Amino acid sequence: MGKRFLRGLGGLLVAAALYVAAPQAGAVLKAVEVPPAEEEKPAAPAAAPRAAGQQRATDEFYDPTSPAYERLQRADEALGDLPRDRDGKVDWMTALRQGLIKPRQRIDGKDREPPLDLDVILRNTKQMPNVRFPHRAHTEWLDCKNCHPDPFAEKAGSAQIRMEDIFRGQFCGKCHDRVAFITHRNCYRCHSVNPDGTPALPPAVLPVHPAAPPTPAH
Repeated sequence: MGKRFLRGLGGLLVAAALYVAAPQAGAVLKAVEVPPAEEEKPAAPAAAPRAAGQQRATDEFYDPTSPAYERLQRADEALGDLPRDRDGKVDWMTALRQGLIKPRQRIDGKDREPPLDLDVILRNTKQMPNVRFPHRAHTEWLDCKNCHPDPFAEKAGSAQIRMEDIFRGQFCGKCHDRVAFITHRNCYRCHSVNPDGTPALPPAVLPVHPAAPPTPAH
């Protein structure tokens, strides 16, 4: 008798719970729309591709705050057909000699003095061969004021140049290792003259800088 009573009581409790949870009499149950999971949402339409000249490369050549940022030509497009040295960098002098580039002499378009055809021999090079500095290769596109009096005073022997300084971006390092050719592993491109005036290396051993295909853009 006690077990039947408990079973009956349990049934009443279940029925009461269902009555409380059920909607009011006469109400119609409505289907609830469950939003799709995040991965099931339709993907946003892809943005239209930019023109080839407007596809930007993320590197130090571009200032993203510039109003002309989207109009600038990519470096790999502008430099892709220029000759390369053995490090894969642009060989600017070869490009100049071949007429592939024509640097503007002055911003205002006026002509300036012809290049200075003068070689300077730097002899304080310790155990290394002397350095031949060719003015012509530099003054074909640089005005003297780019280098004189800063960082090079116009007095022979006044600049105490160390390779550590060049690697840190001083003296020759203002251009070399940045825009001009890399000095690392290219010692004899500068240290090219023995104390007796002969070439530091026989011509057959001098480093060759053939045109190399451009490095593909990533």
